[in-house]
Amino acid sequence: MRSLDLPDFPWDRIEPIKQRAARHEDGLIDLSVGSPVDETPAVIREALREATDAHAYPATAGSEELRQAIIDWFARRRGVTGLEHRNVLPTIGSKEFIATAPLMLGARPGDAVVVPVTAYPTYEIGARLAGAETVRSDDPAEWPANTRVVWVNSPGNPDGRVLGIGQLRAAVLRARELGAVIISDECYAELNWQGADAADRPASDGDGDGDSAPTPSILDPRVLGGSRLDTLAVYSLSKQSNLAGYRAGLVAGCGRRIAQLLEARKHAGLMPPAPVQHAMAVALGDDAHVAKQRERYRARRELLKPALEAAGFRIDHSAAGLYLWATEGRPAIETLDRLAGIGILAAPGTFYGDPESQHVRFALTASDDRMALAAERLARFPSGEAIRSSAAAI
Repeated sequence: MRSLDLPDFPWDRIEPIKQRAARHEDGLIDLSVGSPVDETPAVIREALREATDAHAYPATAGSEELRQAIIDWFARRRGVTGLEHRNVLPTIGSKEFIATAPLMLGARPGDAVVVPVTAYPTYEIGARLAGAETVRSDDPAEWPANTRVVWVNSPGNPDGRVLGIGQLRAAVLRARELGAVIISDECYAELNWQGADAADRPASDGDGDGDSAPTPSILDPRVLGGSRLDTLAVYSLSKQSNLAGYRAGLVAGCGRRIAQLLEARKHAGLMPPAPVQHAMAVALGDDAHVAKQRERYRARRELLKPALEAAGFRIDHSAAGLYLWATEGRPAIETLDRLAGIGILAAPGTFYGDPESQHVRFALTASDDRMALAAERLARFPSGEAIRSSAAAI
């Protein structure tokens, strides 16, 4: 029997550093995980309550209401038109989809799954579950002939990179040459701090909110050239709507591939609960709460970024998303150990593909008062060698 050959869960590996940071006299400030701390908007919680009489099995394909809400949201917020109900599918959050998609799309031993060089670790887990090889590459010209699935990620986790229309188009064309399915993870699209380049923005709906325009989708007509063949986009409501606990995600794109995924998911019983489906439909139709949450994160970013820079960090990329990708020019684990001395926990860049990484990822998911306290502590961030190293225990 083939072993799954899974690595240790990343966050378990920094538990000794977390424990030392938690001994700070004013407590731990955990900026390592992008788990929302703000309340779920009332409009969504009320929608969940309305749908609690859920005595029948929900549809794996999603309710008519939810599928239409997904279609309308893509048109309104992403500039993606022409989707039909057969082109969209709800998922139980985005992580389970990412972990199972290569297997459900037919990747097998001997196939390659391409992931970004700096990448969310679940892409590799999905390849391993399918028994496929993981290839780390951001250059379509380097993708091998045995590629079955390609992942792109914009805005990127952890580094906040944003891919433009031309970059996405080049990736799609190369995937089609290889006969591969290409999937764009776009879960942070509503959190764009600089805005996409003007030429890359979806057509304005007239609300004048240009600075918060979402990043380009791989399903944008300018990317696809008239065909959604083997192209998918995955999205999550966890970040934009504080729905991490609801497990509310979705995938859209090529109707043939959506049908393939739907068939496998029906057999596996992978269906969001009916109350969550109704709550998702309401959340997707309400842009006001998303704008409010985006401004919360913007304010926290504007507090944390200069504090990090004043403490000697350089911020790289980070044009969008929920994180700041920072380095002080030393090994990531050493930086984590130093941060623990002031009671702050971040995520080491070693989690994201480079064992020699000198970057750490700071999440914006702390309350306003804890983020202000983090900025105060960073003003006292020590210079020089790391103190009382616990990194050897990692």
